[in-house]
Amino acid sequence: MKVFLLNGSPKKNGATFTALNEVAQQLEKNGIETVWHHLGTRAVHGCIACRKCFETGYCVFDDDGANECVDLLKQSDGFVVGTPVYYAGPNGALCALLDRIFYAKSSAYAFKPAAAIVNCRRGGASASFDRLNKYFTISRMPVVASQYWNSTHGFTPDDVSKDLEGLQTMRTLANNMTWLLKCIEYAKGTVPYPQIEQAVMTNFISD
Repeated sequence: MKVFLLNGSPKKNGATFTALNEVAQQLEKNGIETVWHHLGTRAVHGCIACRKCFETGYCVFDDDGANECVDLLKQSDGFVVGTPVYYAGPNGALCALLDRIFYAKSSAYAFKPAAAIVNCRRGGASASFDRLNKYFTISRMPVVASQYWNSTHGFTPDDVSKDLEGLQTMRTLANNMTWLLKCIEYAKGTVPYPQIEQAVMTNFISD
């Protein structure tokens, strides 16, 4: 089993990585393979609503890691995304990437356990956490719980390493994801996935 971790920070080894890495280390202790993608500092395209992904399954922009992440998520059994908090929200570049990773592609991710983690200096963690979870709940991805909301606090990696409750929350998240992944694996061939109805879409405009 494999979990894909997406570091949505421009800093490769910063505070967000420190929190994500606590999850990764615990997953690996539990026998779960991890694979990473780092958002980095390169420019990230926003979705331009061209709808080409409906035809190809991939974004028309192929130079910022979005399509690599699509493949990594398809190939993985679970997903964890982490972000720093900017103005009480996730990194805007990360949201631009996630919009394109999920738009018209999320059927391939259905029933894969997922979780978001956030790191802030002081405030805005719960709003950022809520924003990221919306990608999962619209995609039939079970959201993995922990012992608290999945946040760490600190301006630097050293600060985060002192947030003992936050790091414990990361390890608990990894343990809970391991449990859910193993439950899903055990149930294969015995408990079928839920039946998916044909989507009904309304736009609230009446005649």
